[in-house]
Amino acid sequence: MFRKRYDSFSMDLRDFLLRARVLKLYRKALRIAGRAPTSARADLRQTIRQEMENNRNCNDKQRIRYLISEGLDRLKRLDEMLDMQGH
Repeated sequence: MFRKRYDSFSMDLRDFLLRARVLKLYRKALRIAGRAPTSARADLRQTIRQEMENNRNCNDKQRIRYLISEGLDRLKRLDEMLDMQGH
């Protein structure tokens, strides 16, 4: 009985940590979008929000981890591009 509760708790903890990673990615994306040229900020923020909304109901943990990894790669490229442009 104790084992069953423990397994349930650890799954909840993993879900919580995965959710925290998603939120961290979202906040990081919005911060980087804030460095974009003024004319592009609103569109960039809307795109970020739409990407998050498109995957809001995803329950496949492996897919979520993939999406986080893909999002971090895309943010890294955007960050580098903004650096090259002096933003």
